[in-house]
Amino acid sequence: MQPTATVLVYSDDSSTREQVRLAAGRRPAPDLPELEYVECATLPAVLRTLQERRIDVCVLDGETAPAGGMGVCRQLKDEVFRCPPVVVLIGRPQDAWLATWSRAEAAVTHPVDPVALAEALGGLLRRQLAA
Repeated sequence: MQPTATVLVYSDDSSTREQVRLAAGRRPAPDLPELEYVECATLPAVLRTLQERRIDVCVLDGETAPAGGMGVCRQLKDEVFRCPPVVVLIGRPQDAWLATWSRAEAAVTHPVDPVALAEALGGLLRRQLAA
C-alpha cells in the first residue's frame, strides 16, 4: 500500500474545503492509506495542480462560483489525460443528474455527510490505487 493518497479539494469557500477534510478525516477506511489534501479555490489552481502533482481523487464543490464543480469536472474529463476520479458536492439530491452529465464518478450532497463522503472516497480510492 502506498504511504499516502492525495485528494484535491476545490471550492471557493474555505469552510466547505474544511468540511471535506473533517468529514473524510485522515483515513476514510482502515484498508486505505492516509490522505493528504491539496486545496484549490480557483479553476486555474486546479488545472495547475493536476499538471504538477499526482492526484488520486478530486472533490469538487458544485456550488463554487464562477466555475462550478460540475462544469469543472466535465472540463477535466475532456482535457486532462488520465483524469483522476471525481466526487462532486451537489446542493440537493435532485441535482444528481447534473453530476452524471459532468461525468463525475460519485456525488455527495451539501452539507457534507461524513459517512457518504467516506464511502464515495473509499470506493474511488480503492479502484484508483488498484489500477
